[in-house]
Amino acid sequence: MYKIRAGRLVSEQNKNELILKHLPLVKHVALKMLGRLPDHITYDELFSSGILGLMDAAEKYDESHGIPFEKYALIRIRGAMLDEIRSRDLMPRPLRSKANELEKTLCHLEQRLGRFPTDEEVSEALGMPLEQYYSLLDELKGLSLLPQSFADIGNRGLHHEELSSDGSELEKHVHLQEIREILTEMISKLPERERLILSLYYYEDLTMKEIGEILGYTESRISQLHTSILMKLRTRLKRKLKKEDLPEP
Repeated sequence: MYKIRAGRLVSEQNKNELILKHLPLVKHVALKMLGRLPDHITYDELFSSGILGLMDAAEKYDESHGIPFEKYALIRIRGAMLDEIRSRDLMPRPLRSKANELEKTLCHLEQRLGRFPTDEEVSEALGMPLEQYYSLLDELKGLSLLPQSFADIGNRGLHHEELSSDGSELEKHVHLQEIREILTEMISKLPERERLILSLYYYEDLTMKEIGEILGYTESRISQLHTSILMKLRTRLKRKLKKEDLPEP
């Protein structure tokens, strides 16, 4: 059976072949995302939702747009997993309160020190041992760096019809580009180790475990350091966006 879609033929057989071929991509994305999430989110939940995203990608893919299927599928897979995560209510009110308190502390320290504070300085300001601070970071692993409306655009991309018909979506897209430029500048001011962790994770596509093996840390510690970095960037970004009069996380 064939379906006509935007000037090309899509067979059910080819759709199934695309799904089977890209199952390892779902596994890779699930494993990578799992390292950034609280323990109550399981691999099976992410993988299952990712499969649904892959099936959706195979159903809607149109090669006439000139986008490789893997790139298109990656957007759909991540989007499906993020939908699953949001449905699980990752940030209960007590935990949100802890996150807000940490942001206030980070903001105060940065203004006083004129730089990003170290983890030791943050834990001291919070009045807790360093290991307790790292335990707090474990709880906050699911916190997003960007506001959700921006994160949605960043993960699914902005389609041509949205750019042409929805001014609010276009405005968000422009703001997202500005935010990325701001973040690039902020990241350049991080300590070398923290820049390396971000580079290995986001650009070299390594897992937390692989980064730990390279840097001589446990997978858990790399995850904690990663959350610490994101919290620092998030705090500075929110302060910067207020000055720039842009929507904040």
